[in-house]
Amino acid sequence: MSTPAAERTAAAEALDRGGIAGHPRGLSTLFFTEMWERFSYYGMRALLILFMTASVAEGGLGLHTSRAAAIYGIYTGSVYLTAIPGGWIADRLLGQRDAVLYGGILIALGHFSLALNVTPMFYAGLVLIVLGTGLLKTNISSIVGQLYAPDDRRRDAGFSIFYMGINLGGFIGALACAYLGQWVGWHWGFGAAGVGMTLGLIQYVAGGWRLGNAGLLERKPAKAGLLWAGVAATFLLVVAAFYALWDYRDLVILAGTIVLFVWLLGQAQTGLERRRMLAIIVLFVFATLFWAGFEQVGSSLNLFADRATRNSIFGVNFPSAVFQSLNSFFIIVFAPVFAWLWIRMGTREPSSPAKFAWGLALVSLGFLTVATAALISQQSGGARVSPVWLSMVFLFFTFGELALSPVGLSTVTKLAPPRLVGTMMGVWFLSISLGNFFGARVAGLFETFPLPKLFGAVCLTTGASALLLMLLVPRIRNLMSGVH
Repeated sequence: MSTPAAERTAAAEALDRGGIAGHPRGLSTLFFTEMWERFSYYGMRALLILFMTASVAEGGLGLHTSRAAAIYGIYTGSVYLTAIPGGWIADRLLGQRDAVLYGGILIALGHFSLALNVTPMFYAGLVLIVLGTGLLKTNISSIVGQLYAPDDRRRDAGFSIFYMGINLGGFIGALACAYLGQWVGWHWGFGAAGVGMTLGLIQYVAGGWRLGNAGLLERKPAKAGLLWAGVAATFLLVVAAFYALWDYRDLVILAGTIVLFVWLLGQAQTGLERRRMLAIIVLFVFATLFWAGFEQVGSSLNLFADRATRNSIFGVNFPSAVFQSLNSFFIIVFAPVFAWLWIRMGTREPSSPAKFAWGLALVSLGFLTVATAALISQQSGGARVSPVWLSMVFLFFTFGELALSPVGLSTVTKLAPPRLVGTMMGVWFLSISLGNFFGARVAGLFETFPLPKLFGAVCLTTGASALLLMLLVPRIRNLMSGVH
């Protein structure tokens, strides 16, 4: 005898199986929209710090590495930070579908602003991309979830397909923009990123009918536009204030984070909630350390690829920014392997805190690898090292990401009280934001600190953090109170 839940699931599956691999038709629209958005983001990011540090004669901005790294960190950190107000605006004013549309338009305008080769428009373009990504990034994922009934067995597989679109876009975008930006002209690369986002918008609008009612909300565009303008103005004021307090930025971040932690613990209504919230806070700290190492992919490691790595293989030359495509490529290859591994391990599968520790350990191993490569280069009088070294670094980083990132998202949803799940997801994105900022601080030392010592210091920091976390696993599991 079938249950009501099974009947609803069967009805949902019978209703729409006309898309990719028997999934809802709207999944293909969202797959390609996100693919093109990630094409634009990762394509532009592959060029960003290289463009800012290139001399004016080479068509760049001619900025010192420390300043370029600071701008890079503020930009990448803000991309994740604005996901919080972007989700709020979509939930209450725009609806997810319009939020994705308007966000995509802002992103495309931002990339085309970068392509104009006018310095004020360069900074305006970064702001537009930050605001647009805040509207688009989380809301397109929300629409994916709305394509399925709550008990639809296809949901997890649908998100896996969507995740492949993210990494396919990142892989292609980094390759295309690297070749255009470094071998044709910087602004050709930035322009290509804008074209990519425009193609995503065209197919999003043309394929909107496939989405049905997913992501729709009663339209309040005028009010939403004014509110988003207020968010943009607030963002600019915060950046200006942060710049004014630049010499005290570490203290400002530390104080703000402590206030956040105290507020979060104050939201707990029971002892169980308080313990689980404390577990989230502890994991937040270690996640921030992980992202501070990992997110140097686009900054210090990008510079190492450009200045200290032999960018050729089998006699064929390639732009240094091509290395930025490796993370997405490795995820496409190994994400199914990790998914199979966790299932295969069964009851021996590591707990969530243990996976965090392994993620940190793998990032540490990556920095040990690049520190060794930097030492070889230094001892040989500055000779460029084999591209195999950086390829191995990206492989270790990808393994670390697969061990920590999906687990972090899942763990937060399981530990947070139902009434605070959205808030705690915002906190998770905040850990990525802070990681980008601190990683950029390290990248700013690229020209003033010996690279073997710089990368070695990051290796020791992440390695020690991994060891500490491994020792804390039993206590954190006690705080999690039965959540694996």
